[in-house]
Amino acid sequence: MSADETRRATLLEAIRETLAERPDGVLERVAEAHGAPLQTVVEALPEPERVFVPGERFAEIWASLGTWGEVLFLMHARTVVLEVVGRLAPGTVARGWFNVHGDSPIGGHIRADLCRAIYLVDRPFHGRRSCSVQFFDEAGGSMFKAFVRRGPDRTLDPAQLAAFEALRERLSAE
Repeated sequence: MSADETRRATLLEAIRETLAERPDGVLERVAEAHGAPLQTVVEALPEPERVFVPGERFAEIWASLGTWGEVLFLMHARTVVLEVVGRLAPGTVARGWFNVHGDSPIGGHIRADLCRAIYLVDRPFHGRRSCSVQFFDEAGGSMFKAFVRRGPDRTLDPAQLAAFEALRERLSAE
């Protein structure tokens, strides 16, 4: 095992220990505490809690999410957690960008070519089940996340949860 592989294995083990102590905590805090990219923390989650999809499948996964209705779109930085509820409108590629247009508050331009990994994450968060699709860049940093929404009673939307589970099952089987 090379020195880099040994360091990575040691880091993953330390992250797993932290996650075992607080399995429903904020993953970004775990990443910050260990000086690791968020993707490394997601990779340290137990396998049933995460399904990997190559970033090259960005447009396919985005299109699937677009059929779910209004999702919770989240961008988490060190200084802000930005949450927007809306549909993920269709996108087209032009001039190096994945351009999102439509009648939704979620729009803009995404460097989809820099997406290296997508994870479907199903884990506890502050005592409740949380399901999301998380997109990561070439450095393992979070691009954004799309969450299954909650109803007024704080339970996951049944239709979106079914769509999430079907996507996860399909991708796990590939």
